[in-house]
Amino acid sequence: MRLDLAVARAFHLSRRAARDAVRAGRVDVDGAAADEPGRELPADAKIELHPNRPPQRRVRTRLSVLYEDQDVIVVDKPAGLLTVPTEDREKDTLWARVLHYLQHRYGGRPYGGIVHRLDKDTSGALVFARNRDALHALQDRFRTHAIDREYVALVLGAPKDSGTFDADLVREPGLRRSVAGRGETGRRAVTRYRILERFPGAALVAIRPETGRTHQIRVHFSAGGHPVLGDRVYGGGGAAAQAPRQMLHARALGFPHPRTGEPVTAHSPLPEDFERVLAALRAARKKRPGRAGPRDAEERKPSATRGR
Repeated sequence: MRLDLAVARAFHLSRRAARDAVRAGRVDVDGAAADEPGRELPADAKIELHPNRPPQRRVRTRLSVLYEDQDVIVVDKPAGLLTVPTEDREKDTLWARVLHYLQHRYGGRPYGGIVHRLDKDTSGALVFARNRDALHALQDRFRTHAIDREYVALVLGAPKDSGTFDADLVREPGLRRSVAGRGETGRRAVTRYRILERFPGAALVAIRPETGRTHQIRVHFSAGGHPVLGDRVYGGGGAAAQAPRQMLHARALGFPHPRTGEPVTAHSPLPEDFERVLAALRAARKKRPGRAGPRDAEERKPSATRGR
């Protein structure tokens, strides 16, 4: 259950009042402050409301910066946070946090150009432009798919060791979701992957999308019979109760610097919820010896590099 819904039910608040309380830092989960209204809670979580606690403004400006200079800023997006507002005009978004961070650090009226987006429940590295020239340069690169991106995901089943999905994506009329192919001509989409680790009934995969369509990775793996764990839209939710959200993470983002042309690469470490699900799958594998395939353990990379 989402944290804001749990707070609303436990303390007889409206959903909006519950969200505001969470965002103000007035809600604790298992003794620690929690500020993400969309966070999924385990059934045994202990929730406390402190209505007289002073609002914690810092929760809205908390930001993990992976790389920053006068032209670009690459940040680590948490799951459950929108990249930009929807028609509901949400105030707490990743974009808003970036603008607040830049204003607090540099003063004036900061510029934060929106280059690309990640789904609300997808975590990982995302870049904003700090001026219009950088924005246009980066948007051109994303438009022509001249960006180096790597995701990791936990998917259901036992995919082949490596492969490519190349089915076009077709938008379903009236719905905010896409489907793959079905004999129709849609938007070209290509996704390459390789297995990193196998578990009973699931696999950890590294993914490099060659195009950047909405929901591309989620649609392709679902159409291939291996939906992302926790993806309740594309079929990975029912069999993955232990996954608090879709287990998809943007691990690496690389591009030539829009002004200097030097390579910029930022790496985002796996978030805690992803690590917890991984640990549970590894524990399950130990209980079923002989069922898992070879593992490709990778060392964690540094947060960011430039000029290499």
